[in-house]
Amino acid sequence: MSAVKQFQVTFDCADPVRVARFWAETLGYQAEYDDEQGGWAAAKDPAGAGPRLYFQRVPEGKVVKNRVHLDVRVGTGLVGEERLAALEAECERLLPLGAERVRLLYDGTDSCIVMQDVEGNEFCVD
Repeated sequence: MSAVKQFQVTFDCADPVRVARFWAETLGYQAEYDDEQGGWAAAKDPAGAGPRLYFQRVPEGKVVKNRVHLDVRVGTGLVGEERLAALEAECERLLPLGAERVRLLYDGTDSCIVMQDVEGNEFCVD
């Protein structure tokens, strides 16, 4: 078997710097980019443990639901109202950054908040 390789998650987008700044703030990462008008930007984990997120400018807009999405994990180990409170607090933190709340999925025990980033890409606060 081969060794585990590092990987990055790549996003097509219209404004790489804006999206990289959003995700850097969301995840506690550092944004990096060539310049304000550049065709690429990234968000990287300052500790080097998490994957690098890479954002590249493309001419076409998003037209369908993403098939892959990120889960922002803030409720791990929590259940019921305690979990829901942690997710709601994170949702409230992300809204001023440009995120949009889509819907709450809650069955009384488990919960998840579906959101969109600054370019409409779905992600979950989980």
